[in-house]
Amino acid sequence: METLSDAVLQNEEAGAQRGIGDAGERSWKNLEGESSFQESAGQIPGNERQFQDLSLLNGAGESKKGNAEEEMVPALVQRSGKYKGEEMQKETVMMELTGLVQKAVNESSWWERRGIDCAILTAAFLFLPAGFLLLGCSHTLLFSLGILVMGTAHAVITVKGTHLASHGSLSESQAWGRFWAVFFIELCGSFTARAGVQAHIKMHHAHTNIIGLGDSSTWKLPFLPRYVYMFVAPLAVPIITPVVALGLLKDLSMGIALRALCMITLGLYSQYWLLLHLSGFQSPVSALLCMLLCRAAFSLLYIHVNIFQHIGLPMFSPSRRPSRIHQMTHGVLNLPRNPLLDWTFGHSLISCHVEHHLFPFLSDHMCLKVKPIVSCYLRERRLPYQEDSYLSRLRLFLREYEELMVFAPPITELVGIQ
Repeated sequence: METLSDAVLQNEEAGAQRGIGDAGERSWKNLEGESSFQESAGQIPGNERQFQDLSLLNGAGESKKGNAEEEMVPALVQRSGKYKGEEMQKETVMMELTGLVQKAVNESSWWERRGIDCAILTAAFLFLPAGFLLLGCSHTLLFSLGILVMGTAHAVITVKGTHLASHGSLSESQAWGRFWAVFFIELCGSFTARAGVQAHIKMHHAHTNIIGLGDSSTWKLPFLPRYVYMFVAPLAVPIITPVVALGLLKDLSMGIALRALCMITLGLYSQYWLLLHLSGFQSPVSALLCMLLCRAAFSLLYIHVNIFQHIGLPMFSPSRRPSRIHQMTHGVLNLPRNPLLDWTFGHSLISCHVEHHLFPFLSDHMCLKVKPIVSCYLRERRLPYQEDSYLSRLRLFLREYEELMVFAPPITELVGIQ
């Protein structure tokens, strides 16, 4: 027969489960990765102490069990009410912030919600012919300009484009959203759309800074010295990315794996073919080296941005994960606005990363638009709104590289999409 303390504990757990639910479920659009977030929230923060209390009851003996239960019931009830009150308050904060952001989105035009970012991506594609033609010039200055143009366009398409496509931020249509995900992630980014979305949306976003789930690093080689890792190894990202993608094909169904293989091959070969026939490269080796140079032009900054905004911030145990708003405000950091990085990587990856993690379905421009609303609201509620400069984070990682990147908790994120 169920004891009184067991009944109180079950009521407490049920209340906690309701309280810890993502407030975004009540917003105008569900957050991506919602199911994964809920599934992994199995143990409710604070339950460890309650289970320890119950273990005292189990070992107290039959003669003392009744007295122990009587003593524990008031404590459990009090702790249950306090916990539920705290969780309801946190959920209310998230709901209030969601309402403010929802109002700003509803008052925005399509151009603001999606058009500006689509125009930037279109401009990147339009610059590609100029890049190929400049790469065919024998003059060193013009060839260097071609590398810059091609590298910048490639970064816009493969970082900003793949990131927005993985979140479905380029279209309100789900069918078009799937199309753009395959186009940008597989054809342009040389990675698998299925694995990329799984790693980024259902792991990194749903479990931001949760140890063993979304530790927030897309590439970790702790055996490398700090300067090699920070300034040399990132140049190999264009090679590592398709290699990792090929290794992941075995985990996909035959049809999806075949599609991903065809798209990745088509994307790589099309650039190689254009370098030979449009730019006029005479040898396959020189064309491949040029491909590597263009694709690696921004990989150093890409890796830096990726690790700067999460590593070194608070990480949480899966059994004691905080509410969503506390998880994102403590585990995410914004970098200052930078014209080069804002246009190539997108606002949501640079100066609006906190806003992006709180509302991941917003486009880059909308993240920038709601940034004053989010920052002001969090500061009014005395919640952290973390910001730091690029150089400050770089000095921190060079100074404490072993602590942050070698002896840090194991990283489970995948190469491909931040």
